[in-house]
Amino acid sequence: MKTALQTTGLLDIESLDRSEIESILERARYFQPLQNESFRRSDTLRGKMIVNLFFEASTRTRVSFEIAARRLGADAVSIAAQGSSVSKGESLVDTLNTLAAMRPNAIVMRHSASGAPHFLARHLSMPIVNAGDGTHEHPTQALLDALTILGRRPKLEGLRVAIIGDIAHSRVARSNVHLLSKFGSEIVLCGPPALLPRELASLAPGVRLAWDMNEAIQGADVIMMLRVQLERQHEAPMSAGEYFRFYGLRPEHIALAKPDVLVMHPGPINRGRELSSEVADSQSSVILNQVENGIAVRMAVLERILA
Repeated sequence: MKTALQTTGLLDIESLDRSEIESILERARYFQPLQNESFRRSDTLRGKMIVNLFFEASTRTRVSFEIAARRLGADAVSIAAQGSSVSKGESLVDTLNTLAAMRPNAIVMRHSASGAPHFLARHLSMPIVNAGDGTHEHPTQALLDALTILGRRPKLEGLRVAIIGDIAHSRVARSNVHLLSKFGSEIVLCGPPALLPRELASLAPGVRLAWDMNEAIQGADVIMMLRVQLERQHEAPMSAGEYFRFYGLRPEHIALAKPDVLVMHPGPINRGRELSSEVADSQSSVILNQVENGIAVRMAVLERILA
C-alpha cells in the first residue's frame, strides 16, 4: 500500500507526524557524504522523470532539486513561468494537465498562491512536492534547517529558537514553526509589529511573540533570520537603514545568545538590511551548510515519494 507521501507527495510540514519527519531526516543523513563526491550517482530513480515547475524566481531551491534528482539517477526538466504557456494566458490546471499527459513521475512546484500545490494534488494522479506556496509553507526548507541544526546539536527538544524578520509573509517561518513545535522546541517569533500579526502565536504550541530583538535573542540556541519580502508588501514598513537598526542581526546581538549559537538564513541574504557581513561570515553562521544540506534532504524526499 502506498503511503500518503507516495500518493499526494510532500505538500506541507503541518500534516506530517514526527516519525515521518525523523525518517526523512535519517535518510538525508545517509545522503550527506555524497555531496563531496560529485562523481557518485545512485540508480534508485533510474527511468523516473521529475518536472520542476517554478512560477516564482528561485536559484537555491530549483537547482537543489535538479541536482538531487540527477544524483538519484532520475531525469529532471525545469520550467519557469515566463517560459511556459501560463505567460500566454493558459490556466494553471490546463498547464498541469498538459504536463501530466507527458507522464512525469512527480512535479516539484513553486507558486505565489498559497494552497496551489494542494489544489493540483486533488486534480493530478502523480505526487506533488511543494517547493514553496505563497505565504503558506516551504516544507523542504524546514527539513533542511532541522538537518543543519542536528548537525551541530544532538536533538531539537528544548532548544530556544528565535525566528526574526518578515514573519507575516514567510512560508519558511511557518514550516519551521510546525516542525520545531513537534519536537518540543521553544520558538520566539520577532519582527516589526506590521510584519508580526498576533494570530501567529496560535500557529503551534510553544510559540510566543516578541517585538524587541534583544528580548527574542536572549539565550537563544538558534537564530533564524528571514528575508524582507518586499515583493509581497504593498509598501515597506520602514527603510532599509531603519530596519537594520531595529531588526538587523549584528555582532552585539550574538553576545546575548548562547555562546555556541547557530545563525541561519534561507537566502538570498540582504546584507545591511537583515544581518551584517560580520555575522553572515562568522563562525556562528551555518548559512552555507543549509544550502549544502538542501540537496541531501531533497534526495531523501524524492526517493521517499518515488522509490
